[in-house]
Amino acid sequence: LRRLDLLTAEEAGWAREASSLPEQVRVVVDVLAAKGSYASQQHLSFAFIVTIFLLTSALISLCTEPVVQKHLESLQSYYGNGLDTGPLQRLTNLLLVEGLTDIQQKEHDVLQIEATKGLQSVSKSISLEKLFLPLSKLSIPPRISVTIGVAGIGKSTLVKLFVYTWAKGEINRDIIFVLPLTFRELNTYEKLSAERLICLAFPHMAEPNCISAGAARTLLILDGLDEFKTPLDFSNTVVCTDPKKEIQVDNLITNIIRGNLLQEASVWVTSRPAAASQIPGGLVDRMTEIRGFRAAEMKDFLDQMFLDNRDLSSQVLHHIRANRSLYILCTVPGFCWIYGSSIGYYLKNSTNQSQETTVVPRTLSEIYSYYFKMALSSDWPEKPRETLRIEQAVNNSKKIVGSLGRLAFYGLLRKKYVFYEQDMKAYGIDLALLQSSLCSRLLLKEETPSFTAYCFSHLTIQEFLAAVYYYTAAKRAIFDLFTESGMSWPKLGFLNHFKSAVQRSLQAEDRQLDVFVRFLSGLLSPQVNKLLSGWLLVKDEHNSFRNQAIGFLQGCLNTNYVISLRTVNTMHCLYEIQHMEIAKAVEEAMKNESLAGMLTPVNCSALAYLLQVSDVCVEETNLSSCLTYNVCKSLLPQLLFCQNLRLDNNQFKDNVMELLGSMLSVKDCQIQKLR
Repeated sequence: LRRLDLLTAEEAGWAREASSLPEQVRVVVDVLAAKGSYASQQHLSFAFIVTIFLLTSALISLCTEPVVQKHLESLQSYYGNGLDTGPLQRLTNLLLVEGLTDIQQKEHDVLQIEATKGLQSVSKSISLEKLFLPLSKLSIPPRISVTIGVAGIGKSTLVKLFVYTWAKGEINRDIIFVLPLTFRELNTYEKLSAERLICLAFPHMAEPNCISAGAARTLLILDGLDEFKTPLDFSNTVVCTDPKKEIQVDNLITNIIRGNLLQEASVWVTSRPAAASQIPGGLVDRMTEIRGFRAAEMKDFLDQMFLDNRDLSSQVLHHIRANRSLYILCTVPGFCWIYGSSIGYYLKNSTNQSQETTVVPRTLSEIYSYYFKMALSSDWPEKPRETLRIEQAVNNSKKIVGSLGRLAFYGLLRKKYVFYEQDMKAYGIDLALLQSSLCSRLLLKEETPSFTAYCFSHLTIQEFLAAVYYYTAAKRAIFDLFTESGMSWPKLGFLNHFKSAVQRSLQAEDRQLDVFVRFLSGLLSPQVNKLLSGWLLVKDEHNSFRNQAIGFLQGCLNTNYVISLRTVNTMHCLYEIQHMEIAKAVEEAMKNESLAGMLTPVNCSALAYLLQVSDVCVEETNLSSCLTYNVCKSLLPQLLFCQNLRLDNNQFKDNVMELLGSMLSVKDCQIQKLR
């Protein structure tokens, strides 16, 4: 107003001398009221100015209300509790991405990481404080923002960091209200109105119409779309524009995202990639992705894990780096913690045992077997709640894993990753059992005044327990275990159940059983049997099934040059079961540059697997003098992620060159050098 000459220096001084912000606004409004005609002459609507100032006055009054201050303090307390901002620098810069890739929309999180080798596409980054600001002077702030990341990458931690930093007044001070909600909480409601939703996030606010009417810039955070109990259906949304009307929660969310409700509010959704594909791309104004660890960050993370033993931290890192597929997965903090804990436990205990009984864990199943043994032991990072005799621990573990395993398995089939007390009762789980040390190490409990929720400490923990349950139940089941009601054709014998699980994994459209069947295969390996016999498995029982299971898995590789990530996952199953003869033969041929003439469909499957995991392909992927059109076409999904690719002397014709040209233009392509 001073720059527009609508206030003199003296009048501005009167405003500054007022005792409080609301009083200062009132002084300015009174001064403007006395010179309304002059304001009109300056082409500035006096009524507009007064309206703006009255609104500002109302907002300032509201923002200085004790209830709002109490809300800010409660956000700082809740979201700052246990939040160490030091190691979270990785989360202060997100990758700006242009929508979801095919792999992100279709594949399991683990397969996404493995296929892309932990590499993020070359993207611009955006800092946390600019996440909801325009990208340029000519653009506007995003209304709908989506942040994606695989399980365990730090999505909920990012939300905590943002809310805590905002509540302290350090970022985005233009946002008047931040309303954080989780889909875990929304799962507990059948119907809600927009105004009641606001009250859930801001329980101290008596009149939510200030927000629903768009009077103040508001950010609504919806964390964990992948945990929502109901799929979002935007094509059949029942339109609702009344903020007071209670409707089904999934309809409420789709109406908010579509802009039918809370039109003026910004909305931030976090999700695993596949679940984020439920939101039509045309409704998303900004999509960001959380990146994984870089090498230095992984080292710092492990140093924090083993703060009292830096030598152990170095040894763990050495073992992780020695296993390429393991290293790739450890770019995700959730995996890194599980793997680091398991290898640390192995290293601390291997000195007390003979070389014959201890082998460095290399497969997923071995890693999670050590993790389970650590959960039962006194070597857990936190002090145990109770100390049990070994017999007592064995009996308790079988009972707990039997109960939690069934919950994990049928939860996996239903894409259910969050459980409530009614779920526990439905599966016959004694709530008192959940207080045990083992349960507290496998399940995370979230307790709020309105609900109590449980989830497995990581998606892969749920998948491992589901596999253990299925393995144990399949030995005595007479009906198909995938039919929870038990109404199915009789299915007798472990091998029939094993084949059923693998076939369902290969046929499932959502690809959510892929890691489950890896664990199921791994439970038939000699090393895992040694680790878990007496605890969860019977000693040497795998010998009765292993060879036939291997034969069945190899039969799944005869695909007539149709190679997908499913085929690669079958190779991972053979690795878990410790049968790697095919892969070793192909890898040796790669080293000797003698692949020509040996790329049968089965060997092509092994080659596709090796392109992901073999050290031979780290510096350069050499496929000289060995590819035909069919082989090249079948390997395209894997060739996309080879940074340095050598294809000379293959006598390619025009159709192959067209194929390679189309490959280089794909969004996922990571090839940097091709010759």
